[in-house]
Amino acid sequence: MTKEQDVPEQPEAAEPAAPAETAPELDDAARIAALEAELQDTKDKWLRAQAEMANLRARTKREVEEARLYAVQKFARDVVEAAENLRRGIDSLPKRTDSEPEIITKLRDGFEGIERSFVSLLERNGIARLDPTGAAFDANFHQAMAEQPSTEHPPGTILTAWSQTWTLNGRLLRPAMVVVAKTPAEAEAAK
Repeated sequence: MTKEQDVPEQPEAAEPAAPAETAPELDDAARIAALEAELQDTKDKWLRAQAEMANLRARTKREVEEARLYAVQKFARDVVEAAENLRRGIDSLPKRTDSEPEIITKLRDGFEGIERSFVSLLERNGIARLDPTGAAFDANFHQAMAEQPSTEHPPGTILTAWSQTWTLNGRLLRPAMVVVAKTPAEAEAAK
């Protein structure tokens, strides 16, 4: 036998069919598309998490600032009560006259000085006193205690303030107790 005869004939390798070649390409394309979709999904989640963290930081900063500004609110209400009582004490003194005893004049001047100093101290710490007399009634800052007929003032105007409006850094601490004007016709209709 010759050498050629010793080796059994092998069938010639057939050229791979076209679908066999495109199948790996399709698998790669599908895999790439899946990876791109997963990347986009991860990117979206990351952006949402970043936005959520930014919102959380802003909200926390705002809450800390509010806590700092309004933490003394209960104490401020009590202090405002003391300021109003001091004003009531001063108002209860007899009216100033030329013939009043010197001790009354000195007491009045002393109490008024204390009140000015006290109110100044409150203002430096964000507590403000607002006199609503002559202003339009605002339910956010005033509590109507009575209505009084008036032809001189438009309805809803505050005629008298029994107490002042007090705020802490712009937030209401105590509303003013006020008497509000109404037209005389409303007074007659109400009866």
